[in-house]
Amino acid sequence: MTDVLRRGRASLAFSFLAQGVAFALLVTRIPGIQNRYGVSDGMLPVFLAAVPVLAGIGSVSTERLVRRVPPSRVLRWSQPVVLLALLGVGAGRQMAVLALALAAFGLAVGALDASMNMLGVSLQRAYGRSIMLSFHAAYSLGGIVGASLAWVGAHYGLALWVSYLPVVLVLLPAALVGSRWYVDGEARAPVEKGGEAGAGDGLKWLLPLCLVMTVAYIGDSTVSNWSAKYLQDVLGSSEQMATVPYNVYMVTTLLGRTVGDIGVRRFGAVAVVRAGALVAAAGFAVVAGAPGAWVGMLGFTLLGLGLCVLVPQTFAAAGRRAYETGRPGASDAAVARLNVFNYVGFLVGSPLVGALGDAWSYRGAMLVPMVLVLVTLVHARSFAPGADRYGGGHERPRTADVGRSSNGLRLRPGPSDGPGPAGADPQPGHRPRPGP
Repeated sequence: MTDVLRRGRASLAFSFLAQGVAFALLVTRIPGIQNRYGVSDGMLPVFLAAVPVLAGIGSVSTERLVRRVPPSRVLRWSQPVVLLALLGVGAGRQMAVLALALAAFGLAVGALDASMNMLGVSLQRAYGRSIMLSFHAAYSLGGIVGASLAWVGAHYGLALWVSYLPVVLVLLPAALVGSRWYVDGEARAPVEKGGEAGAGDGLKWLLPLCLVMTVAYIGDSTVSNWSAKYLQDVLGSSEQMATVPYNVYMVTTLLGRTVGDIGVRRFGAVAVVRAGALVAAAGFAVVAGAPGAWVGMLGFTLLGLGLCVLVPQTFAAAGRRAYETGRPGASDAAVARLNVFNYVGFLVGSPLVGALGDAWSYRGAMLVPMVLVLVTLVHARSFAPGADRYGGGHERPRTADVGRSSNGLRLRPGPSDGPGPAGADPQPGHRPRPGP
C-alpha cells in the first residue's frame, strides 16, 4: 500500500472526526443557543429544520460541482466554512446573525458530507477492501468528543463562543494542513448532454439504498431526540440517568464501526447489513417493552450496535454499484443524491415519533422505527458486491502503485500535492483528471 493512500486515509479520517466534533457541539448546545438569541419554542423547530433542508441543497449542489472540480477541493474549503459558521453561532447576538450562521452551516455541511463520502468510496475502491466503516467510526469518536466538550461548557456555564473558539482554533488549521493529502479517485471525461451518468433513469437502482438511508436516520434521530425523554417520562428514570442512553448509543456505535470492516471482509456486506437490521429491530423491541430504565438502556445499546453499520455500508454500496455500471462518473452523483436522504430521515424521524407518542403512546411509537428498519432486510441484496468481490471473502490484492490500483482505478493526490508519481496508463476510455 502506498504512502499516498495511507496519508489520504488518515487525513480523510481526521476530516470525519472534525465534522463529528462540530456537529455535536451544535446540536448538544441547542438550549444554550435558544437562550442566547431568545428563540421562542415556536420558532426553534423552524431553525432546526432549516439546517437539514439547506444541507440537502448543499449535497445536491455538490453533485454538480464535482463535475468541474475534484471532491477534495470541495471538502478542503467546505470544512472551514462549517467551523467558522459554528463559531458565528456562538459569537452572535442578533437573530439575523443566527439565521445567517445556521444557513452557512447547513449548506456547507451538505457539501462536506457529500464530498467526504465521495472520497471515502473512492479510497475504499483503491484499497480493494472494506474501510468505509472506519471513517464513520472517526465521525462517531468526534461526536463523543464534541458532546463531552459541550457538557463541560454547559456544566461550568461557559459562553458559547468560549466553548467553540478553542475547538475552531485547533481543528481549522489542522483540517487545512490535512487537506494536502486528500486523494481523489479516477477522473471522468465530460458527459454529453442528456447522457449524464447521474441523470434520469441512470440511478433508478439507487432507490432501495435511499430507502435504507432514510430508515437508518429515522432510527438515529429517534435515539438522539427521544431517548432521554423516553427514559425519564416512560421508564421513570432520574434526570441524570436520562442523559446516559445517548452516550451509550454513541459509544456502541463507535465500537460497532471500529470492528465493522472486519465483519464485512469476513462475512460480506449483505450479511453485516442484515445482522445490523435485526439487532436494531431487537433494540427497538426491547426499548418498547422495557419494564424499567436498565432494560431500556440495554435496548439503546443494541440500537447503537445495529444501526451503526447501515449508513457506511449504504454509501459503499452506492459507490460500488455505480462503478459496476461501467460509468464511474455516476459514483459521485450517487453518493451526493444518497446523502440527501440522510437529512430526509433526520427531518422525518423526530416529528414522527413525537406525533405518535402524543396521539398514541411512546412505547407504541418505538415500534414504528422497528418495523421500518426491518424493511432493510428486503433490500439487503442491494449491498451485494459484483465483480469487485471485496467484502465477500474474495478481496483484491492491496494497491501497490498510486498511479493505478489493482482494479485499474487511477488516483491523484489532493489539491496541494501536485502530480503524483507516474504510474501505468489509465484504462482505455478514461483520462486522468487534471489538477485543480
